[in-house]
Amino acid sequence: MILTLTPNPSVDETIALSEHLERGAVHRVATTTSQSGGKGVNISRASVAAGEPSVAVLPADADDPFVLELAASGIELRAVPTGGAVRVNVTIAEPDGTTTKLNSPGTEISAAVLDRLTAELEDLAAGADWTVLAGSLPPGAPVDWYAALSARLRARGTRVAVDTSDAPLKALVAALPGSAPHLMKPNADELASFTGLDAATLEAEPEAAAGAARHLLDRGVDTVLATLGGNGAVLLERGPDGTVGAWHASPPPTTVVSTVGAGDSSLFGYLLGHRRSLPPQERLALAVAYGSAAAGLPGTTIPHPDQVRPDLVITRTVQFTRGDA
Repeated sequence: MILTLTPNPSVDETIALSEHLERGAVHRVATTTSQSGGKGVNISRASVAAGEPSVAVLPADADDPFVLELAASGIELRAVPTGGAVRVNVTIAEPDGTTTKLNSPGTEISAAVLDRLTAELEDLAAGADWTVLAGSLPPGAPVDWYAALSARLRARGTRVAVDTSDAPLKALVAALPGSAPHLMKPNADELASFTGLDAATLEAEPEAAAGAARHLLDRGVDTVLATLGGNGAVLLERGPDGTVGAWHASPPPTTVVSTVGAGDSSLFGYLLGHRRSLPPQERLALAVAYGSAAAGLPGTTIPHPDQVRPDLVITRTVQFTRGDA
C-alpha cells in the first residue's frame, strides 16, 4: 500500500487560454477544469488508476465537496475535520505549456488537528510499503513537522518519501541525518534552494544535478529522484553494499499541455516501479514516463497506465562530481 499525507490540500482550478498571457489584458478562456488535488492526493489518485492500494490522509471535513469528490473517485480517505474550507489554487495554462500558478496559503491548522493527522499516519504506517509526505504545510504547522514525522514513521517500519519545498524542505535538510527519509524528490529549484547552486544549471546539466543530490545521500537519505523539467530526471540510489549509483533519463517527445501534477506523477512512477521490484534504471524510466504523460494532459489530470510509455524513455549512467553546498 502507498499511504499519502496532504496536509495542505487544494481545489485545483485550471484556466486554459488560447493565447499568450499578457499582464493587464483581457483574455478569453478556452476551457476551465476543477479537481480535488494536492501532491499526496495526486499520488493516491495515480495509485487508484494503476490498481494499487492507497490511503490518503488529509485535513478536511467529511461533508466538504473536496472529500466527496475524492470518495466518488474511489480514493480511500482518512479525513480529519478542521471546520474550515479547503483552499483553492489557480493555474493559468498558455498554449505553449507555460503555467502560472496562484496558490493560496490555506486554512490555519490547529495543534489538535496535527496530532490527529499524526495518529492516523502512525496507525496506518505499519501496513504501508511507502508513506509519502507531500506538499506545502498549512499556516500554523511547525516548519519542521515533516522532519519530525519522517523520524517517527521510519520507526514504524514504513519507507518514507518526502516531496516539499521552501522552509519545510530547508528544515528537513537541516535535521538530517536524524530526520532522513528513504526518498526525497526535489526539482532543480528545490535542489538549488539548499545547495546554493544555480537552478538553471542543475536543470540543464544532469551531472550537476546528480552532484548536488549526492549531498543528501551523504547525510543519510537512501534515494534521491531529482526532476529536471523537460530534461527528464536523475536518480541516485545507495545500494546494499553502500555504493551509490546515478542515472539520467531523457523523456520521450511530449507536447506540453500543463506541467501541474507532473512531478507528483513522476514520484508515483518511481514508487510503482519499486513496488514491482524493478531495477533502479527501470524505476527511473517509469518515473519519467509518468511525468511526461502528465505534462501532456490538461490541468492536474493524472495519467492512466495505458498512457505511460517507459519504453520510449532513454536512460544512461551518470558520472558526476560533487558541487559546493
